[in-house]
Amino acid sequence: MTLTVHGIPEIKQLAGRDLGHSAWKEVTQQLIDTFADVSGDHQWIHTDTERAAHGPYGRTIAHGYMILSWGIPMLAELLQVTGVGMALNYGVDKVRFPTPVPVGSRIRLHASIIEVHEVKRGGVQMHRAFTFELEGAAKPASVARSLTHFYP
Repeated sequence: MTLTVHGIPEIKQLAGRDLGHSAWKEVTQQLIDTFADVSGDHQWIHTDTERAAHGPYGRTIAHGYMILSWGIPMLAELLQVTGVGMALNYGVDKVRFPTPVPVGSRIRLHASIIEVHEVKRGGVQMHRAFTFELEGAAKPASVARSLTHFYP
């Protein structure tokens, strides 16, 4: 279920809130290859299915940054912010990739709001915890802290 908040005052009330989980998303070779083309990262562990079949994971694995890039669209399944003039991605802190993500796996996002505090020009910074869960794995695929500024 998507939570919708309107304006800076309601955003401020989100501090400490668990947003739950997004839907599962399958990691396909087509997505991996497209990300490789866009990013320029064609390392064989991602794109050479034949070589990767004999590598450490028995198949290709997703780029960590590809999984991380899914944070904002997956978050949109959980949280919609209306009544603001602009939202800007401010950065990502403490990014880790504890578990490789093999092609054919499924990922979902668990998100929570760590804190919200005021910034210049009447805006707020939302600090979120992202955990990208890998279906069936004991450890997450990625963990990160995502920062976004919202302005009136």
